[in-house]
Amino acid sequence: MKIRAFEPQDESAVVALWEACKLTRPWNDPRRDIARKLAVQPELFLVGEAEDGIVASVMAGYEGHRGWVNYLAVAPAFRGRGYGRALMQHVEAALERRGCPKISLLVRHSNHDAMEFYRRLGYVEDESVSLGKRLIDD
Repeated sequence: MKIRAFEPQDESAVVALWEACKLTRPWNDPRRDIARKLAVQPELFLVGEAEDGIVASVMAGYEGHRGWVNYLAVAPAFRGRGYGRALMQHVEAALERRGCPKISLLVRHSNHDAMEFYRRLGYVEDESVSLGKRLIDD
C-alpha cells in the first residue's frame, strides 16, 4: 500500500470507503467533514492506495496540546494486511515531528474490533468521558 496525502479527486472513493466501513452517520455529512479537514492541516489527511485504488484513509490533527485521529478506515477486503497499522505509524510519526505529546481518538463502544486493534498498537482507555456539542447541523 502506498500512503499519500488526500487529493480532491479522492473524495467519492473516500466517502464510499467510510460507508463500507460503517463510519458515516446521518448527522455527519462526510463531504463536509472532508471540506473542513482540507481547511485545517490538509497534509494530515492521508489515503492508502493499493491495486484497487483507495483502500484506506485516516484524518489526523494537532492543536498544540493533543493529537487526534479520525476516520481511520481500511476496506473490509483489505483488512489483516497491516494497512491500518501502517497508517497509524505514519500519523504517529507525523504528529511526533510536530511535538505532539499524546494522541487521542474516539471509538464507539460497540466496535470491539477497533478497540482490539488500537490496544494492539499500545492505546489504552483513558479515564475520561467524551462530551460533545453540535455547533453546525450537517
